[in-house]
Amino acid sequence: MDINRIIADLKDCPCGREHTAPGMRVEIGPNLLERTGELLGDFPRELLVVADRNTLAASEGIMEILAESGFSCTLKCYDDMRTANSEDVKLIANLAHGCGGVLSVGTGSLNDICRLASYEAGKPFAIFATAPSMDGFASNTAPITYANFKKSILCHAPSVIIGDTRILARSPVVLKAAGFGDMIAKYVALTDWRVANLTDGEYFCPRVAAITKAGLEKVMALAEKVQEESPEAAAALIEGLVLTGLAMTLTNLTRPASGAEHVLAHFWEIKKLEQGKPSDFHGKKVGVATLMTVKLYHEIARSDVRFRADATDWDAVYEAYGKNFINDIKTLNDPTPTSNIDPVVLAEQWPQIKEIIRDELPPYEDLFALMQKAGAATTIEEIDIDPVLADTGVKYHSYMRERINLSRLIPMMTL
Repeated sequence: MDINRIIADLKDCPCGREHTAPGMRVEIGPNLLERTGELLGDFPRELLVVADRNTLAASEGIMEILAESGFSCTLKCYDDMRTANSEDVKLIANLAHGCGGVLSVGTGSLNDICRLASYEAGKPFAIFATAPSMDGFASNTAPITYANFKKSILCHAPSVIIGDTRILARSPVVLKAAGFGDMIAKYVALTDWRVANLTDGEYFCPRVAAITKAGLEKVMALAEKVQEESPEAAAALIEGLVLTGLAMTLTNLTRPASGAEHVLAHFWEIKKLEQGKPSDFHGKKVGVATLMTVKLYHEIARSDVRFRADATDWDAVYEAYGKNFINDIKTLNDPTPTSNIDPVVLAEQWPQIKEIIRDELPPYEDLFALMQKAGAATTIEEIDIDPVLADTGVKYHSYMRERINLSRLIPMMTL
């Protein structure tokens, strides 16, 4: 993937911002495991390698390959890393101080921990991907759990991303399907980004949005091959995932890849963590949340909507989050993101909002069919979310973020 060409095409972008991803190298193709040392280029020779037993098995031989290439490696291997929490960020940051750079062997939470830990330690960061399961590979943002509450922290992007399509194609179907779920979420993310730009004046870049859309369309076209051990589908999937992560880095925002659907999935996750229960794969939850959000948005667009001042029942919001998260929610909503939105102006913008929904969101039935072709989860039962938690999340997820999504405007509507 030619990152330099993508960035060159954004030169003098009409959005007025400079888009950069300094020094990022992305290598995707077959039989790259054996070339890992070569592809890391001038990356520091003293490496902290972070993996878990599953990702280390998937990349069998990588430690020997690195040693043969002249790298001196310290390995931190977890049993099964599923949640990126602040304690592990501190641990990896402390270990990284004694090394020249950090290599994450894996995906998801492993990458997120290493991304923030390497940033805090002032060390460069690289990824050897073992499954195309989430969209954060090229991102400069790490979603980290602090005392069970999920926060997105701006840090830095990796210098090198290596994706061996032979390994990616053999990764478990559940992980490839999770990556598909994380990609299909971009339909909602782009919708919410445009709605926020229209209603709240939030920055929006059509060219960066087009990068996300190009990756999205490439992946959707190969939905029926996701369940196969297809290098072609694995390459398309990870390329799409890398492109959306790159879009986040190019804007220093999560907007190109994350909207209400991600926040809804995060709500479910924090409430399960609060109960001491493990959460399912990120992309698996996000895919289900996407289907629910798409259905909701289309229903809103078909409704006879009238607008009013924000009528949020704050007692209900605080009860939904509970005592462990109430201070986070109060901080994130002081002032609340709708405080600058005039319901009269919102009513005038409503035809444009409906047009955005029509432009960006395919019909629910079409997305459901694509998810089924990819073998992705489509119901709350498949991600172990009970109906009460699912419904509570739909109603109250938007209060977890200091920004406007269409779902956050619902308390300003009478439906």
